Amino acid sequence: MSRTSQPDPELTHRLTRRGMLGVAAGATAAALLGAAASPAGAATDAATGTTGHGHGRGRPVLPPGRLGIQLYSLRDKVSTLGFAPVFAELEKYGYDEVEFAGYTQGSAGPITLAQLRRLARDHGLNPIGSHVGYYSDDPNAYTFAQNLTKVLDDAQALGLKHIGTASGPFRYGSTVDAWKRAAEEFNTYGAAAKARGMKFYQHNHSEEFSFATDNPKVRLYDVLLRETDPDLVFLEMDIFWAYSGQFRFSKRPDGTPAPFEPLNYVLRQPHRYPLFHVKDGVSDPSNTYGYRMTDVGDGDIDYQKFISAVTRLRGERLAHHWQAEHDQPTESFTFARRSSAHLHSLREKC
Repeated sequence: MSRTSQPDPELTHRLTRRGMLGVAAGATAAALLGAAASPAGAATDAATGTTGHGHGRGRPVLPPGRLGIQLYSLRDKVSTLGFAPVFAELEKYGYDEVEFAGYTQGSAGPITLAQLRRLARDHGLNPIGSHVGYYSDDPNAYTFAQNLTKVLDDAQALGLKHIGTASGPFRYGSTVDAWKRAAEEFNTYGAAAKARGMKFYQHNHSEEFSFATDNPKVRLYDVLLRETDPDLVFLEMDIFWAYSGQFRFSKRPDGTPAPFEPLNYVLRQPHRYPLFHVKDGVSDPSNTYGYRMTDVGDGDIDYQKFISAVTRLRGERLAHHWQAEHDQPTESFTFARRSSAHLHSLREKC
């Protein structure tokens, strides 16, 4: 594919207006990128070679103020450069939010939660959520099951509105009753989070769309939705992994068809999906997961269609947060820059 994004004039203007804020802090990172000195130039360059759908003069598909990034994608930079240079780069790329995957910065030295919160704010980034483990055999582990109060204390200190886990509900197995038991625990975490003004959420991979081992007619993801309280437990759909799940589990173990469309889960219950992971993939039926992960805009997942379908729902345009992610980017700053440019370039079809 060679669909080429056009530079987004709104994004270019915005990045120019944000000017050189944070450039000094990001100088080392910029040198690693070989990026242009001008943020506007970086935005223009970011679009070069980025593939996409839905370009034109319609309303931007991406709602204002709702583009974030999962910092796991930038873990190499956080661990070597620290949060400050990383946040400076994200600011230049036009990001509005960050989702944490840990609160430490390796060789850059210790940082307090208060400092981290202030640092994000200083770069115009809203800390929107964080991934924490579900459970561990270690009673001192930093997980919801072992240290719920500490996890929530830290999330509150960062001013997070969402606190969740990317662990699947497989703690007790893959039967219907096992997932009911996990759902009960999720409800407990959700109630505790709600009491502090936050939303607890679970982030899927593809296995959540598999079938219960004791009832192969039942999709486990449906058990999770049914058995968790919709006022207490929310979902962060990782769109890449949901479509991987579609590839892997559109037939039951006996071979009978069981098709599903990930987008329909959202359209049926949009209030349950405050967060999304925007992750792209090139279709590859020879791959176990059906896709090869790539930078956002370089793959076959139609984000013009997906994001538009959600944000066009009445009252839903600003109700969701879209976090770019790549598990193993070739160059993480390049991924972040190009993904932002692509998503900002998308326009609704007139």
